[in-house]
Amino acid sequence: MQRPLVGIVGSAGAYGRWLRTFFEKRMGLQVVGHDPADPDSLDVDALIDRAEVLIFSAPIRQTPALIADYAARAAGRERGRLWLDITSVKSAPVAAMLASQAEVAGLHPMTAPPKSPTLKGRVMVVCEARLQHWQPWLQALCDALEAQCVRTTPEYHDRVMALVQAMVHASHLAQAGVLRDYAPVLGELPALMPYRSASFELDTAIVARILSLNPAIYEDIQFGNPHVAEMLDRLLQQLGHLRELVRQGDDAARSEFRVRYLLENRKALGEAAVADGNYSFERLGYLLADLTETSALSVYLPEDRPGSLRELLHVFERHRVNLSSIHSSRTQAGELHFRIGFDHGSDAGAMAAAAREIDDSGIGRVLVR
Repeated sequence: MQRPLVGIVGSAGAYGRWLRTFFEKRMGLQVVGHDPADPDSLDVDALIDRAEVLIFSAPIRQTPALIADYAARAAGRERGRLWLDITSVKSAPVAAMLASQAEVAGLHPMTAPPKSPTLKGRVMVVCEARLQHWQPWLQALCDALEAQCVRTTPEYHDRVMALVQAMVHASHLAQAGVLRDYAPVLGELPALMPYRSASFELDTAIVARILSLNPAIYEDIQFGNPHVAEMLDRLLQQLGHLRELVRQGDDAARSEFRVRYLLENRKALGEAAVADGNYSFERLGYLLADLTETSALSVYLPEDRPGSLRELLHVFERHRVNLSSIHSSRTQAGELHFRIGFDHGSDAGAMAAAAREIDDSGIGRVLVR
């Protein structure tokens, strides 16, 4: 149980590949898998026989039936082992796993497969359905993932996800549709961005994020959660009432708008939550402002060790280049890099000389000049 062999159903998928890397590199475990897209993967019966921890990483729509098939095939061989799933809906997959004789927990990482090696800074929902001997190992897994783990029931998870995921996605997909409708009149999104507010930039970034990932995931989040239809009714009711107030357009409508949509909502959310959310928005606004700075370099530091960032900053000090901002992020390949902004009017020659020294010395690699 301390070093179990891990099996992944859906090992060739995006999350299956990320999980394999995580278990092998971060936890030092052997990983096997099955996936129709990988002819070299194990067959189902071999995976059931070998895997002490079996993780279902498959499309939401297929997962409950897939688990039921594995339970029927296992026919008791899974007793004493641990079955997990990582789908965005929990009630049906967890119920299907509970029909087996394995110990069971449902997991939901609240992110697409990250470029980082762990889920640090991200949330993972944990539904501990039937755990006994595997409880310590599951906690070790949560610790290794470095996620902010929140524990709840499958039913509560699905009701919350109707808001946290389905409502957010539906709202932004509707925005994308409105932008598409207005494109022949006002131009496509690049024509609108010069007029952007921070709110518009953040919303269109979310739209772009949704449209850039696997459409099947977003389809299943809307159609696979039984609580989404009720949420959409409530969302449409709110928007429909707002539309009628705007059409009415008089002082009475404006007063009702202020009370119902601003004052009452602020009271319902709570002063502390509103203040915290506003502060988060302001921080994101400052970040967006820094990222639009054209006088900047992006640098990859190949050696992740104490003092490497200090050496990088000393290069700019030697060339008398003053920094205005520094942010860390990851490239498309997953490499950690630092985006460094400079004061307006900084000497272009000095910045170029600093960039050359960074490359030539091996301290780092300049990615964007």
